Amino acid sequence: MKIDLKKDLKHLYAPGARDFVEVEVPPLTYLAIDGHGDPNTSEEYAAAVAALYAAAYTIKFASKGAGVDFVVGPLEGLWTSADPASFTARDKSAWDWTMLIALPDQVAGEVIVQGLSSAATKKPELPLDRVQTRRIDEGRSLQILHVGSYDDETPTLARLHGEVMPALGVTWNGPHHEIYLGDPRKSAPDKLKTVLRQPVKPVS
Repeated sequence: MKIDLKKDLKHLYAPGARDFVEVEVPPLTYLAIDGHGDPNTSEEYAAAVAALYAAAYTIKFASKGAGVDFVVGPLEGLWTSADPASFTARDKSAWDWTMLIALPDQVAGEVIVQGLSSAATKKPELPLDRVQTRRIDEGRSLQILHVGSYDDETPTLARLHGEVMPALGVTWNGPHHEIYLGDPRKSAPDKLKTVLRQPVKPVS
């Protein structure tokens, strides 16, 4: 049986679209690669995402050979900026990003190392030397499903920051997190599905 984190952790990958819900996100292991700039125009971003998928699928096949098969999860991203206003202004050139793909805990560390080395050999043109494993513990978080273009997220995020979080007495406790359930190469912008997640903590 394949491990499928989207199904095993359905409450984290399938929230409703009507309102924000609170979830407890356990520590998870990710393949991660960092970068900066507009994801729509940056060659660095495109190469980073390609490297992440190359690593994930090579690790999947190595892990299957070791007896643990899994479904490669969706692309995810952590987004930050030195100027928080750049998000509402959609100034993507000012954004820092960490792109992620989650790995099941059952995948052995030596298999990950083997997979990354193999991927780097097969795809020397990709920045696989920048792909790392990272353990992320988000804990208490608020999330919602956004249906539509990425550029149409602003009103939902403004409601989260200006209404939902103040009403709950919480503040930021980590980067804005997005999980891309749709493929922009295959879906119309108004049909894209994205989980918007914000780790939070009580206002001190």
